[in-house]
Amino acid sequence: MEPTFKLTQTTDKVAAYKEFLDGFRPFIEGETDPISVYANTSAALKEAFNFFWVGFYIVKEGELRLGPFQGNVACMHIKHGRGVCGTAWAEARTQVVPDVEQFPGHIACSSLSRSEIVVPLISNGEVIAVLDIDSEELNTFDETDKMYLEEVCKEIVKNIEQ
Repeated sequence: MEPTFKLTQTTDKVAAYKEFLDGFRPFIEGETDPISVYANTSAALKEAFNFFWVGFYIVKEGELRLGPFQGNVACMHIKHGRGVCGTAWAEARTQVVPDVEQFPGHIACSSLSRSEIVVPLISNGEVIAVLDIDSEELNTFDETDKMYLEEVCKEIVKNIEQ
């Protein structure tokens, strides 16, 4: 059977994330190839939540490099500490940005992006990648998104470390 991530509970954000995780965990279980997991995670999150842009930047050769994503074309290289993604990498903590125009040094890959959340993937104490999600609306992301997207990233790391 073809997996689907269309959610049945669309009004309650917590219920939606719980439903997503219930399908996501078994979907990636046993898959250790990071690119495959990043690609399908991007597609699954886009399908489930209809985010404007969902993707991964991977730490490689001292910078973040564009990895698998769903959405418009994006920046391909991001320096450590630069923009929302580079800051999440440098600080090794999730960045929730209600209005990207108010974030110092924001990198505008798309002028349509209005708010953003970036979650680092941490393996053996090091950031190995970041999950970047953009919205066309202001104030899209909150503590609920942070908590559940951090859980998604922990599940990813748990699988690719096997």
